[in-house]
Amino acid sequence: MAKKFLSVVLMLILLIAVAGCEKDKETSGNADGSGDSKDKVTFTYFNAASPGKDGNTNETTIGKIFEDQTGVNFKTEYLVGDINTKIGTMIASGKYPDVLVPDIAIDKVLDAGAFIDLTELIEEHGPNIKKLYGPHWEQMKDKDGKINFLPFAAKQGFIKDPNIMQGAFWIQRGILKEAGYPKIKTLDEYFALIEDYQKKHPEVNGASTIGFTALTYDWRFFALSNVPNHLAGYPNDGEVIVDMKTHKTDVYADNDITKRYLQKLNDLNSKGLFDKESFVANYDEYLAKLASGRVLGFFDYGWQVQQALDNLKAAGNDDLRYMPLPITFDGEKDQYIDPPAFINNRGVGITVSAKDPVRIIKYFDNMVKEENQKLMFWGIKDETYSVDDKGKFFQTKEQYAKTSDEDYRDKSGLNTFEYYWPMGDMLYSDGNAWVPGKQPEVAQVSYTDGDKAILEAYGAKVFSDLFADPDDRPWYPTWSAVIEQGSAAQIFGQRKTDLTKVYFPKLVLAKPGEFDKVWDEYIKEFNTLDAKALEKFMDKVVEDRIKAAPKK
Repeated sequence: MAKKFLSVVLMLILLIAVAGCEKDKETSGNADGSGDSKDKVTFTYFNAASPGKDGNTNETTIGKIFEDQTGVNFKTEYLVGDINTKIGTMIASGKYPDVLVPDIAIDKVLDAGAFIDLTELIEEHGPNIKKLYGPHWEQMKDKDGKINFLPFAAKQGFIKDPNIMQGAFWIQRGILKEAGYPKIKTLDEYFALIEDYQKKHPEVNGASTIGFTALTYDWRFFALSNVPNHLAGYPNDGEVIVDMKTHKTDVYADNDITKRYLQKLNDLNSKGLFDKESFVANYDEYLAKLASGRVLGFFDYGWQVQQALDNLKAAGNDDLRYMPLPITFDGEKDQYIDPPAFINNRGVGITVSAKDPVRIIKYFDNMVKEENQKLMFWGIKDETYSVDDKGKFFQTKEQYAKTSDEDYRDKSGLNTFEYYWPMGDMLYSDGNAWVPGKQPEVAQVSYTDGDKAILEAYGAKVFSDLFADPDDRPWYPTWSAVIEQGSAAQIFGQRKTDLTKVYFPKLVLAKPGEFDKVWDEYIKEFNTLDAKALEKFMDKVVEDRIKAAPKK
């Protein structure tokens, strides 16, 4: 009897112990780091790159599907306040979220050794990651051969964005309509059209029209300083032009192309066509001015002015909306559309504080399967998109409206998983665009009658039809190269920026007869800087990227 009682007691103790272990596994994952359990676990994810709503991924439709597949949920947190202060606090404490997107503070995170090396984790537990990122494997490694983070995003093939999110010279549509929709290709043609129109229409809505404005505020000064590069027929490689034959780089801030553009703006200013407030207005004031309908033309990148473009679209006066044009100095082949590029200076990493890196990498591996990438970006089939009999994805007007609704996007997870996770881009293996916005059929659904009318006038179906295809540049973009703080190249870049912020306004606003004198003063100052230090650094970047680029 005693033996039987003892057996029952031991059995109860064993059951309690097993239950306790199962409970521990459910709340904290696998203590041995195996990552094999499908029991539910929550990791932390901090995004310093964009605003968002804190919460749990499993509270969204897509996030719940991912949790059902893997057992993993992420408690997400987004940046509030200064990024350097927030990341600096993490580094000082040595305590990090499990997964971190540090954005512009990534160098600080790397210097602190806050990310773990993902190489072996991917090799052992990430076959889908290896498949997606495989062509860029060498490009992902740092100088020590480590893979510290997964960049955004691994490009597959190429497709033009139907709408212009890169650089362009923008002009009010009413100007083009009044002129009979002329084909404008050169800078002189562009400004002549604006000048002629402003003479006839000095006011709009009771306010004076502005011939041409520019964005120069803070770090966005590149919206002015990059322009000569584009006008000469090159893409946005930042501070330098890369020769297509020799692959040598050239800082162009002191070149004739820069002088030519600034002299043209000086000429505009002398005619009263240039907006003098360009050099004192902040970013919000600039956007408000564009949205007012007073500005006839400007140069900028589509992503940077999208808010103003959306406001004009909502206002409903199509003549005051803008048309992007691929303007060059003399009609050269334009290169405004970015070539396929693997940007490796930003990404998402697993930190040294992560409880179970294997479990996290397996979650990422599941996430990058094509069917799950389609879920992240396209949503639910027959709810947010449809498929025709040829396998082409499209959206009805109702589906497009649904995926444009912020409340729906929040609840479904389309906002949560839109970016800042391991991801691909361009084309799936079935030929559909990775993201809906790059599918021409989706873009066309979003077009207004005014969009369709001006596209028809120019014989185009989407806006990017007017722009040339990009040439192959395996080094592109050089601006993504990480330049060591305190290096000669970095010091030159900072001093050059400071110098141009002083002299470019002087050059544009100078009396026409004094332009050459001011330019000579600028060049004298520029020549005291070590431009060769940046060119030497960039030459090496270009050389290394050509070697590491996927073979065609």
